[in-house]
Amino acid sequence: MPEATEHYVQAPAMTTTPLAFAVRRREPVLVGPAAPTPRETKRLSDIDDQETLRGHVPFLFLYRGGGGARADDGRDPASAVRRALGEALVPYYPLAGRLREVEARKLVVDCTGEGVMFVEADADVRLAELEAASSGELRPPFPCMDQLLFDVDGSGGVLNCPLLLIQVTRLLCGGFVLALRLNHTICDAIGLAQFMSATAELARGLPAPTVAPAWSRELLEARSPPRPSFPHREFDAVPGNVSVPRWAAGAMPAAADMITRTFTFGPADVSTIKSGLPPHLRKTATTFETLTAALWRARTAALEVPADEEVRAVSIVGFRGVPELVLPAGYYGNACVPVAAVTTAGPLLAGSLGAAVELVRETKAAVTAEYVRSTVDLLVLRRRPCVALGNLFLVSDNRHAGFHRVDFGWGEPVYGGPAATLFGPSFLVHVGDDGGAGDGKGMGKVGVLIVLPRPAMERFASEVETLLKS
Repeated sequence: MPEATEHYVQAPAMTTTPLAFAVRRREPVLVGPAAPTPRETKRLSDIDDQETLRGHVPFLFLYRGGGGARADDGRDPASAVRRALGEALVPYYPLAGRLREVEARKLVVDCTGEGVMFVEADADVRLAELEAASSGELRPPFPCMDQLLFDVDGSGGVLNCPLLLIQVTRLLCGGFVLALRLNHTICDAIGLAQFMSATAELARGLPAPTVAPAWSRELLEARSPPRPSFPHREFDAVPGNVSVPRWAAGAMPAAADMITRTFTFGPADVSTIKSGLPPHLRKTATTFETLTAALWRARTAALEVPADEEVRAVSIVGFRGVPELVLPAGYYGNACVPVAAVTTAGPLLAGSLGAAVELVRETKAAVTAEYVRSTVDLLVLRRRPCVALGNLFLVSDNRHAGFHRVDFGWGEPVYGGPAATLFGPSFLVHVGDDGGAGDGKGMGKVGVLIVLPRPAMERFASEVETLLKS
C-alpha cells in the first residue's frame, strides 16, 4: 500500500450510546485482477439494468481478533483481503470493469481490468466498545459508515466508475471491519455473497474458489417481441392522493427527520406472532411471510395511511431454483423479481393477520418461469422502470445469502450483511444465533431494518411491542 497522508476523523459510534474514535485512512487504490483477463464487452441482463437497481448499496462485516491460531499468525487483514481480491478478480473479471450504456439505455460492462476501489484504514476503537455501546448486539444502523466506508471522490456513479468500493479498517483489539459498496446492477445479494466467499477462500489459502462463477446473462434477455403476460402492479403508479416519500421526488429528508432501527425477532417472538394465525397458517407460514405481513400492518398503522389509499407489500423473490430458466450454478447476476401484494389501508388494518399473510404468500407463489419472462419483457417495453414508490413496503430477505459465513481466516463475522436501507425498502438479516444451546448452532435471530419518520417510528415500535404481547 503506498504511503499517503493519513486522515484523522472523529466519528460517532454505530450505536445509540455516544462513542467517538479516530479513523486514519491511506489513499485509495485500484485493485485489478492478479493475472491477465479477457478484454471484452459483456451485456448485462434485462433484469440487471432496471432503474430500481441503478445505484450503490452498502454492506458491512465485523470480525473479532484473537479468534484462534489463524488469527494469531501475524497476518494483516487489509493485506490478506487486498491480495485475495486481486486473485478473485481473475475468474470474476467483469467486476473489475466499468459500465456504460448502449442502445435504449442497455447496460454493458467493458471488461477493462481497471479494478475495484480499495481503502486501508485504522480506527482507535475496540470491537468490545462498539458492542457495549449497542447493548451487546452489533447491527444496523451504523452511523459511522461514512468513516468505515469512505466515499472516494468519483467512485459513486453507476457509469464509468468502480463496481465495488471496499474498505478494511483494523481495530485496536486485532479485529477489523470490512465495509463495501456495490453497484447493484452487477450482482444481487447472493451474487455478492458468492464473490465475497470466493475472496475469503483465497484469503484462507485455497487454490481456487469452491464455486466457479457463471455469467450467462443472455438467459434473462427479453423475448422478441416482448409479450408481458402478468399485470405487474409493482411498477404501476399508485392512484389517488398517496403518501409518496419526499426522497422519491429527488430530495432526501434531513437526517433528523428519519430514524433507522433494526428490530430483532428470535424464534420465540416469531412463534408469538404466529399464534395469531389460523391453525393451518400457524404450521405452514414461513418466518418471511409472517414478519412481512405483520410489519406491513404495523408500518401502515404507524404512518397513519388514510383508509382508502392503496398500500403495497413488495416481496423480492429469487428464481435461481426455477428449473425452466436453466440458470447455471455460480450465476452471480441479479436473479430476483419484485412482486406486489396490493390492498387498501383500511381492509389491511381491519382484517386479520392471517389475511395479510395469505396476500404475501400469493406473491411468492406467483414467481414461475413465465412470470420471470413476463417481468423481463415488461421492463424492456416500459424502458426499465423503477418499482412504484407510493405507500411502498419492499422486503428483501438477505438471511440466507451467506454473508454471516464469510471467513477470511479470522472466523465468521460478528455481523455480516446490509449496512443501511431507505424509507420504503427493508431487509431481513441474520443477527446471531438464538443462544438456546450456547453452542452457536441455534436457529438464529432475524433483524429487520426499518426507516421511518421519527414520530412514525415511535408508533411503529409501539405496534411491534403490542404484536409481541398478543
